[in-house]
Amino acid sequence: MHRGGEPDIHRTTPRLLVIMPAWNESESVGATVREVLAAVPGCEVLVVDDGSTDGTAGFAEAAGASVLRLPYNLGVGGAMRAGFKYARRWDFDQAIQVDADGQHDPKDLIAVVDGLRHADISIGARFADKGDYTVRGPRKWAMTFLGRSISLLARTRLTDVTSGFRAANRRAIAQYCEHYPAEYLGDTIDSLVVAIRSGLTVTQVPVEMRPRQGGQPSHNPAKAALYLGRSGFALVIALTRKRTVVLEEEFSR
Repeated sequence: MHRGGEPDIHRTTPRLLVIMPAWNESESVGATVREVLAAVPGCEVLVVDDGSTDGTAGFAEAAGASVLRLPYNLGVGGAMRAGFKYARRWDFDQAIQVDADGQHDPKDLIAVVDGLRHADISIGARFADKGDYTVRGPRKWAMTFLGRSISLLARTRLTDVTSGFRAANRRAIAQYCEHYPAEYLGDTIDSLVVAIRSGLTVTQVPVEMRPRQGGQPSHNPAKAALYLGRSGFALVIALTRKRTVVLEEEFSR
C-alpha cells in the first residue's frame, strides 16, 4: 500500500478508503468489515472506534480493518472528521462512509463511489425509487423539507440529504478536513450545505437499506417529534456558515 510521500505515479485505479464510524458495535462491526472487503477487495477499511467501551476495536482488527481509536465519544461528526484527515494524510483519492451496524449494503458501495465520476460528493439515497425503506410523521416531513431546500442550493434533485452513505473525491475530502462539524446533523446537513456553497457538486445514487445487524437503533418515537425542529435549525445554522476555500494543491494530485 502506498502511503504518504510523493504520489504513486504508477497507480491506475483510485485508492478508496472506507470510513466506518463505530460506537459499541461489537455485535456487527466484524461481519460488516468482512462484507465490505469481500465486495471491494482493493479498498482499505478504517474503523474509527468512537470511544467504545466494548470490544469493537478488537473485532474490527480481527476482520481486517485498520482501527483509529478515539479516547472518548465524539459522535459521528467527530469520528468522520478524523477519518477524512486520515484519508488526506495517507493520500487516498476517494473515501466513503459505511455504517458499522450493517444497514448500508456493501453491494451498493461501488455504485455510490461511481457517482464521483460526475460530482465531488455522491449520496446513497434511500428515497430514490429503489428498495422499500420508509419513514413517517415528523421525520418524513423534515426529510422532505430538507431535500427540497438543499436541492435548490445544489441545483439537482436530492431526496435523502441526511443519508450517511456518501462518498467523497479529493476535493470533497479536502473540504471536509476544513469544515466537518460534530454537532447534531452537522455530519449530514451542515457539512453538505457548506460544501455546496463552497463550489462542490453533488449527485445521488439509489440504494437499499437493510435492518441493523446488531445493537440498538439510535432513534425512537419520542425523538422523532423533535427531529423536524432540530433539522430546520441545523439548516439555518448551515446557511449562516462562511464558505470555505480549499487550495488547489490540496486535491490536484
